[in-house]
Amino acid sequence: MLVKVLNLNTCLLYFRLTATAMEIVTHLINDTIEFYKWTLTIADKRVEKWPLMDNPLPTLAISTSYLLFLWLGPKYMKNREPFQLRKTLIVYNFSMVFLNFFIFKELFMATRAARYSYICQPVDYSDDPNEVRVAGALWWYFISKGIEYLDTVFFILRKKFNQVTFLHVYHHCSMFTLWWIGIKWVAGGQSFFGAHMNAMIHVLMYLYYGLASCGPKIQKYLWWKKYLTIIQMIQFHVTIGHTALSLYVNCDFPHWMHYSLICYAITFIVLFGNFYYQTYRRQQPARRDTSSSSKAGKALSNGTLNGLSKAANGAMLMGSKEEKPQENSGRRKRKGRAKRD
Repeated sequence: MLVKVLNLNTCLLYFRLTATAMEIVTHLINDTIEFYKWTLTIADKRVEKWPLMDNPLPTLAISTSYLLFLWLGPKYMKNREPFQLRKTLIVYNFSMVFLNFFIFKELFMATRAARYSYICQPVDYSDDPNEVRVAGALWWYFISKGIEYLDTVFFILRKKFNQVTFLHVYHHCSMFTLWWIGIKWVAGGQSFFGAHMNAMIHVLMYLYYGLASCGPKIQKYLWWKKYLTIIQMIQFHVTIGHTALSLYVNCDFPHWMHYSLICYAITFIVLFGNFYYQTYRRQQPARRDTSSSSKAGKALSNGTLNGLSKAANGAMLMGSKEEKPQENSGRRKRKGRAKRD
């Protein structure tokens, strides 16, 4: 009898806890919806009718599809030959060069005409032509981050799975998703600084990838890959400094966005710093100690440019190194003959 009573009390306690948990979840959902409705009242009215800006669902759907492709894509390509896509990559990379240069130019011209301050620039939600031009350039910057999802698609279709790292996925997915928030509420003001700087860096980056797509004849001149990584890390440090200065002068810009941006930039410094160390620093001692054959291997290891390989150049290097022992052996034979004669 006592056991039955205990079991009944346990069941009642379980149902009460479940009901309480459901009630808490329901309150959280309702509070979140109410908070979102309130934020819409302070959103930028200029952009609400622009593509993808009415609500976050299209952006979230695109990002979810991207993550789904990351899971299904490798499975689809597992037993298939990789696509070459050389011409596609050339067109894509140089198109991204032009798009990012357009964004950089628009932000530079519009902010200069509007006399933007690099120390503190609040958002002007008016219909001033220069301010609308700034908002339009930032919207294109947001769109460019969605187009950059194709970087990952091309890697997977070409079976360059080693290129799809956590840093790669985190960078692409978070930038597109989070910049929707930036365009929705702060399409101007301090937002211009990071987009302006990043667009210029992406001009250099996609120029590098576009040249690398042209083949081995061009790839041998692309010695500056690691400097792109250095420039990117400098960018994040500058972003933190600029944001901290804005907080210090108490700029009329949402402070929660400033703190979030600092935390976000720190994650990139850690991830890009680890990438730089693993790619360019960790392997240096091994390169110094190895012989000529390892130098040829260096050409092969550094030959992956946007998924394209310099295997042909590496083979030429290895071939030239292999000829030396044969020459030496020939010299030894001739010396031996001289001694016998």
